[in-house]
Amino acid sequence: MADLTDSAINEAYLDVRSDKSDTNWLLLDYEPDDCLILQSDRSDKLKVTQTGTGGLSELKEVLDDSKASFAYVRVQYSNDKESTREKFILVISVHAADVKNVLRVYSIEVAAREKDDLNEDPIVVRLRKAGGASYDGV
Repeated sequence: MADLTDSAINEAYLDVRSDKSDTNWLLLDYEPDDCLILQSDRSDKLKVTQTGTGGLSELKEVLDDSKASFAYVRVQYSNDKESTREKFILVISVHAADVKNVLRVYSIEVAAREKDDLNEDPIVVRLRKAGGASYDGV
């Protein structure tokens, strides 16, 4: 079971959701535990390791494929020239159920095992379908 008791997690979550903040993503990683003997062992305590304002492209740059990380991202996209939508995605790994109890509100879940799973175009297509307002036939 993941330990999500660090108050910084909820603060970062609310910051990403806030219309008044430019922060549009957060990254959670397992906190290293100095008491663990084997390097393959890890703590179950998650902490906010980074936040950013550069969207999915910036998040992809900081992700480490060797870590089981979680991310919460605000994605902006347009259906047409007059409208812009904002939706939230949850990027999951192990202990997903525990993380979903804290990062609660999102439109789609993305199981990202590597950085290429976070290419923006296919994610926006999924968001359009999930939003029910896809006017361009996708």
